[in-house]
Amino acid sequence: MKVYQVEQIRESNHNYEEPLDVLKLISDDNEKVVELPDSEIKKLGIREGKKVTFTSDGKLLKYIRVVAAVIRDDSKETKRIFATARGYGEYRGWWEFPGGKIENGETPQEALVREIREELTAKISVGDLIKTIEYDYPDFHLSMDCFWAEVESGHLELKEAEDAKWLTASTLNDVNWLPADQELIELVKQSI
Repeated sequence: MKVYQVEQIRESNHNYEEPLDVLKLISDDNEKVVELPDSEIKKLGIREGKKVTFTSDGKLLKYIRVVAAVIRDDSKETKRIFATARGYGEYRGWWEFPGGKIENGETPQEALVREIREELTAKISVGDLIKTIEYDYPDFHLSMDCFWAEVESGHLELKEAEDAKWLTASTLNDVNWLPADQELIELVKQSI
């Protein structure tokens, strides 16, 4: 998979029924120019300075890079993993490992500590990278670095999520996971 930065968006010179835009895309070793309907660019939220990628069948998708914490509690006899139910958007009520977007200048680990403090008020310690999930949703490509984590101080209090649960290896499949998070479940199950 190749990730491109949108360097420029300008109107096409062609006169079609629907307005077209020309996107100039730059990667580390390649430059690409594509023409897309203006409505599709707006629907996908593609803007100059943002990143995009292409699916295997050539569809352009906005590229979003995030981090997720697989917060574990090994203090009980049965090891547990913390999960949250999304409280907004199209996937409201679906379950995920908490986390969020990486801001400019942050390492994935720094972003994860910040996101958990903002969303759950606790301070976490970030452990090893479990896996980077690459997943194509209908309107964007998600690249999600998933790390082991533990609560270092404070308590996990919901600020954005709709619900939360501690799950064990035997209950991990009892919730409706977001598609990208689902790809991590078997790895997590084997490790707890």
